[in-house]
Amino acid sequence: MRLRLWHAGDGARIAYRETGTGPPLVLVHSAGFSHREFEPAVEGLSHRFRLVLPDLPAHGDSEDRPRHPYTFDWMAGVLAAFCIDVGGRRPLVGGHGLGGDLLVRAMELGLLSPARMALMPCRLHRPPERPKAHGAWLAAARAAGLPGLDRVAGHAVKLAFRPERGVALTARQVPEAQDLVRHAMADVGGNANLARSWARLARNLPRGPRRQVLDLLPELDLPVLLLWADEDRHHPLRGAEEALDLLPDAMLRVLPGTGYLMAYDDPVGVARELVAFFG
Repeated sequence: MRLRLWHAGDGARIAYRETGTGPPLVLVHSAGFSHREFEPAVEGLSHRFRLVLPDLPAHGDSEDRPRHPYTFDWMAGVLAAFCIDVGGRRPLVGGHGLGGDLLVRAMELGLLSPARMALMPCRLHRPPERPKAHGAWLAAARAAGLPGLDRVAGHAVKLAFRPERGVALTARQVPEAQDLVRHAMADVGGNANLARSWARLARNLPRGPRRQVLDLLPELDLPVLLLWADEDRHHPLRGAEEALDLLPDAMLRVLPGTGYLMAYDDPVGVARELVAFFG
């Protein structure tokens, strides 16, 4: 995959990987990871699409300087501009976790009008499924912004998120998921800039349910694929079923025996469903 750089109007840098030929398809990863979350499915997608895999701001090789606001709306705006620039006025897009929620927010703000959209397990309108763990993560990330703690916090995060945590996020105990976590945490230790950026992001991400999404979903006039895992403890199937009832043009596909890292549990299934939907 070729590494490319894209720059937003305010100077924020998005690093992305690109491979394949055909219509552009942008897939956006979840919080804490990078474009490598979709690497297992690349082979099954790149023969049909020009596959575009960005790193979100404060993730991977993208912007990590703390001079940007890192609000939910800023992230959504940067992502929307990126998708349009690399994918066209009405791009084909898909997102998992935070990536999916940012795509939905960009549409809510009127910044993005995809031709088709695939949503993989994400919060949508629901509160965090494990609020204590979610709150502890946010508190730790916010503490990284305190003077004197920024460098220490990076080392602490790296110790807490050891590579074996990736295996625990799969339903099939996939050992290759360790490499995903290893890559995501590679530059965290001692990186004061990244620690402060994560602190800003943690302060600004929505903490509770976003009930306004329930009003948005019936207004989405485009085909939507809800591609869900059946063993994801963070994003249970009922969230997708509730969204399916509200979306005017949607289908729900469930991949059995998959967890949070769907593309590691079933790369063939993820690629198959995305190819069938996006054509």
